[in-house]
Formats: sequence, C-alpha cells, structure tokens
Amino acid sequence: MWRNERMNVRTLNMALWTLVVMGTVVLFMDTVAATSANAIANGDGYSWGMPLGAGIALGLAGVGTGISQGSIGAAAVGMVAEDSSKLGIGILFTALPETIVIFGFAAIFVL
Repeated sequence: MWRNERMNVRTLNMALWTLVVMGTVVLFMDTVAATSANAIANGDGYSWGMPLGAGIALGLAGVGTGISQGSIGAAAVGMVAEDSSKLGIGILFTALPETIVIFGFAAIFVL
C-alpha cells in the first residue's frame, strides 16, 4: 500500500513556479506566432518570430530531455545493479526521452 505522505512544500513551490514560467513562455510564443502570421499575411517579408520559436522549442526539448534522463538513468543503473537481466529494459527507458528532442528538432524543419 502507498503511504499517505504530504507533498514536500519545496517540491510544490518548484512545480508551481515551473507552471508559471511555462505559462509565460506559451503566452509569449502565442504573441510571436500571431505577429509572424500577420507579417506573412501582409507580405511584409520574413519574420523574426519563426526562427526564435523554433530555437526555443529545440532548447526546451533538450533541457527537458536532460532533466528526465538524469533521474531515469540513475534508476536504470540501480535496477541493473539489482538484476543484470534487465539491462535491455534499462537501456530502452534511458533512450526513450531522447525521442523528445526529435520532436523539437522537427519544429526547425517545419519552417
């Protein structure tokens, strides 16, 4: 059974702060996308917002992958240390977050 534990206050504050930052980034990207769409529709030429949005998407995908691989890699090493027959599963779960970067990288080629 799971024990009833209260969430750590520091973890809760960090999660809330992350949501606020990500919400701000989404609002900023929405404004940039709207500006880019208007510039293209009006024939004003190339807009600076599209490469900026693609770069931020790739950067955030890389940061998210790095953060997730840290904890997944540690857990995989512990799992393999206890039972060496689970090496393939450990490698699979460690490599799985790297596919997130492919989605961020695809945003660059959509432009």
